[in-house]
Amino acid sequence: MASSTNGFRPGNILAVLFDLDGTLRFNQPSSSELLFNFLAQKGCTVSGQQQRTLQRWTHYYWAQSPELLQDLEEFQYREEAFWINFNYRSLLALDFDEAAARSLAPEVHAYMNAQAAPNNWVPPETVATLSSLRQAGLRLAVLSNRREPCDDELETLGLLSFMDFALVAGQVSYWKPQPEIFHHAVERLQISPSEVLYVGDNYYADVVGARRAGLQPVLIDPDGVFPEADCPVIASVSELSSLLQIPA
Repeated sequence: MASSTNGFRPGNILAVLFDLDGTLRFNQPSSSELLFNFLAQKGCTVSGQQQRTLQRWTHYYWAQSPELLQDLEEFQYREEAFWINFNYRSLLALDFDEAAARSLAPEVHAYMNAQAAPNNWVPPETVATLSSLRQAGLRLAVLSNRREPCDDELETLGLLSFMDFALVAGQVSYWKPQPEIFHHAVERLQISPSEVLYVGDNYYADVVGARRAGLQPVLIDPDGVFPEADCPVIASVSELSSLLQIPA
């Protein structure tokens, strides 16, 4: 996938930090796919461009946006109300008018809750790539914006054995894109930030945050949500070996 390398130096990399959700592991179906299925049943067609617009807004929202911080404060003890409000905001991002979004948001929430739990999925080629990176001598770790530790889940997914450690935002009380969370991870690696690659799917949280902390960012963007990305862009983790010039 063509992209600006913006001074990217593959030979300088000693370690790779990974985002978790949307980078190493995925929900099948995703929440956005469930939303589009619901809207299709209502006779609402969502174009490819609208889908990308929603993806972009979702990334913005979860990157410690003012809207997220406001919602966390307002709905901190009301989880269901938080998610109904999130669906309302998502519908607004798809250009629904406010009345329609208010009306449909509780229905979207009920529809999603009625579906079977999504499959927690890791692409097989991701495991092969992690193995190749390890064999090449790179140190690997997970750095996620989750609140709770994810080691047990990584073990279940078959990923923990590849990682030096897994660090989540809730453990250090800093959240991507705050540079402090990246600093905590780099301190554990005990190498220079410029020798660390950070790989994630959220430009606002992952690329901006990693760059602020002095790391070299790589964006996973298979749908072209961020055409303006000023860093290497790949479609999946499986492209990292080529990007880092590691022989197959």
